[in-house]
Amino acid sequence: MIFPPDLLGLICLISGYFLGSIPTGYLAGKWIANIDLREIGSGSTGATNVLRQLGKKAAFIVFIIDVAKGMAPVLLAKGLKIEDEWQVAAGISALGGHIWPIWLKWKGGKAVASGLGVFLGISWPVGLASLGIFLTVLSISRIVSLSSVIASIGLPILMFLSFSSHNISYPYLLISIVAMGLVLWRHRSNINRLIKGLEPRIGESR
Repeated sequence: MIFPPDLLGLICLISGYFLGSIPTGYLAGKWIANIDLREIGSGSTGATNVLRQLGKKAAFIVFIIDVAKGMAPVLLAKGLKIEDEWQVAAGISALGGHIWPIWLKWKGGKAVASGLGVFLGISWPVGLASLGIFLTVLSISRIVSLSSVIASIGLPILMFLSFSSHNISYPYLLISIVAMGLVLWRHRSNINRLIKGLEPRIGESR
């Protein structure tokens, strides 16, 4: 039986949310140290708070899984050969699941790692370039939030530059703008601390 594209797209959309909503950081906190990351540090279940509370090894594992959570639904949509719009919808759904997981009363991470996964799935050169910006800023500043903010701002520019002027995928460009907005919104308290010079660097207590 051949499913219509809209049904396949809907399957990718739903799969994206539930994959994105897997509470990797929360589970790591419970399994490793029996702590609830939502009540400690930044309150985020993302890799940065895992790094501060559980260490580098746990943070790396959470980061890799969160990247995979964002990448998988996009690759599924691509593998099913459905339109760019559905690929983008699956990616946004994964980001939404990570930020607002149903399992944790809608309180999740900041969508940086899962966002990287989405863009590695949509356009791996853009994803790698964004990661390069993140790592460059991080190596200089040692501030994760600043690196995330700058990398997110660069996303629409990188996506635009990845296409020729007559061959732009507008859904891909749209998701880069949406992802930038989500990351900036989720980092609004960090941005406020950055402006005040109060944002901690790696290795400093929060």
